[in-house]
Amino acid sequence: MTHVDLWPRVEPLLSRIERPARYVNREWGASHHPQAEYRAVLLYPDTYEIGQANQALGILYEKLNALDDVAAERAYLPAADLIALMREEKLPLFSLESCAPVASFDLFGITVPYELTWTNILEALDLAGLPVRSADRDDKHPLVVGGGPCVYNPEPFAPFFDAILIGEGEEALAEMVAVHRSARAAGSTREEVLRALATVQGVYVPSLYVPQYCADGSFSGVDVADGAPFPVVKRVVADLDAQRSPTCPIVPFVDVVHDRYALEVLRGCTRGCRFCQAGMVYRPVRERSPDTIVRDALAGLACTGHDEVSLTSLSTADHSQLEEVLRRLSRRLAGSGTSVSLPSLRVDAFSVDMARLIAGTGRKSGLTFAPEAGTQRLRDVINKNVTDEDLLGTVTRAFEAGWRRVKLYFMIGLPTETDEDVRAIGSLVWRVLDAARAATPPAQRGSIRIAVSVSTFVPKVQTPFQWEAQVSLEEVRRRQQIVREAMPRKGVDLHWHDADVSFLEGVMARGGRKVADAVETAWRGGAVFDAWTERFDLGRWLGAFEEVGVDPAAIANRERSLDEPLPWEHISAGVSRAYLESERNLAFCEQTTPDCSFTSCTGCDVCGDLGVDIVVGGVRS
Repeated sequence: MTHVDLWPRVEPLLSRIERPARYVNREWGASHHPQAEYRAVLLYPDTYEIGQANQALGILYEKLNALDDVAAERAYLPAADLIALMREEKLPLFSLESCAPVASFDLFGITVPYELTWTNILEALDLAGLPVRSADRDDKHPLVVGGGPCVYNPEPFAPFFDAILIGEGEEALAEMVAVHRSARAAGSTREEVLRALATVQGVYVPSLYVPQYCADGSFSGVDVADGAPFPVVKRVVADLDAQRSPTCPIVPFVDVVHDRYALEVLRGCTRGCRFCQAGMVYRPVRERSPDTIVRDALAGLACTGHDEVSLTSLSTADHSQLEEVLRRLSRRLAGSGTSVSLPSLRVDAFSVDMARLIAGTGRKSGLTFAPEAGTQRLRDVINKNVTDEDLLGTVTRAFEAGWRRVKLYFMIGLPTETDEDVRAIGSLVWRVLDAARAATPPAQRGSIRIAVSVSTFVPKVQTPFQWEAQVSLEEVRRRQQIVREAMPRKGVDLHWHDADVSFLEGVMARGGRKVADAVETAWRGGAVFDAWTERFDLGRWLGAFEEVGVDPAAIANRERSLDEPLPWEHISAGVSRAYLESERNLAFCEQTTPDCSFTSCTGCDVCGDLGVDIVVGGVRS
């Protein structure tokens, strides 16, 4: 099979752009299978530095390349300077490994990581020379497949994809490739291929689901094609330990975000934070064993040469055998200068021994905790089962163990929030600062820094708060001022998540298929790289919504009634609607729900409905 090599056209452009190493092939760990019969290209819709660090794409890249006669390559959205030159030279989007046109592949997989990358997806499709809408593509085009964290309400980007995988891809992607190859070998039309893909559990084919509207334009439900599943239920890997992590991942030529070896130690979280979409859609909890973690960590460090391994998950400190893992890694890495980091910690799960073990593996790479709210009342509303004493005790232990910096995450705009709750964020930070000073020798107190990040609550689908209103822009700014006035002036770095960005995230998160028209209009008006602060322009988006007749405030700032049809209800993450409603009621009663991996079943229905179970190696406490 002969493939087009675009390198002779790409190379002359590299001396005219910034960071040309982003586009150069042959990093350590990259796979090359030029003779494979079936070729897939996986795209992260942002620049190389951001996309290369994505763990999920790294996993799927390795899984696909392990299939017989299948080659997987990577692509990223070029930076603006190269995009301009490519359009000037009529050079299409290319893969990294073989520098082949993306449009020449059999499957074009695109991850959907974040609401503000959706215009980047359109930019990539257009740069590849593909029609941006599935309805305009035909048999000569690759199959455009989406997946990733945003797919639990796929409607605002559904028209741009041929198929979207809901859930985890380790096993499902191989099934999709097999179905595609089989259907193509049988001479199936594109429509027949898509219908065949819809038979794979977890695959959503948007063209088989047509939104319906009332006379006033409000959403009334979906018309489902004969034979298409309803609802489309997510895929989940039952035995995570059997899915080996990549132990020789790609080592980039340039610095990327999270430039270290990352190893997923568990998947899922059942703490039950009511605002947290990840905690609802990645259930149930499945831990990897200490033997597996230590084996893969050592193999990954040896292969890549990194001097830091990050043990990743939604809440790594919850791993029931984490202290054993840290003890073994500390012993094996002693004297190597290699450090272990835990990027996500709960304040009630961080122990003295854990602090010492992390400190003993090398340099202290920083600690991040997320109390989320300033008062216990509001933490009970959101089911964040931690107390002020948990946080202050954890900070004391960390600073006694030698840490001098800690980062705290809070949110404003949570359901039932009052000015007293908002003001209490500053009071809690004052107490954290005092605790840090008390645990630090006087001569070192000048190095204490507390970084405080305050974001705006954005109601997400498939959570108990999916019906709630997001507070208005004006109200967000008023509450930000309350936080600012309550915060200590010295020793604290205060950061905000931009309120305009949060508003647009809220519109995208719960919009229906009509929002896709606004996404396309905004992109045609120049919206690309919206996740980059200097490129974000809310005015351009408001103009796009107005042009297509969609009221963004009616999506973001309006409370839904429980009997209102929701645009994402044909997609199921496994958690039942009854459970979400029950948790919502408990929130307004300020009652908490325990973590089922610590106690007993709390009735979310994931395990029974999906045929999976919690996998925990030890006793969680």
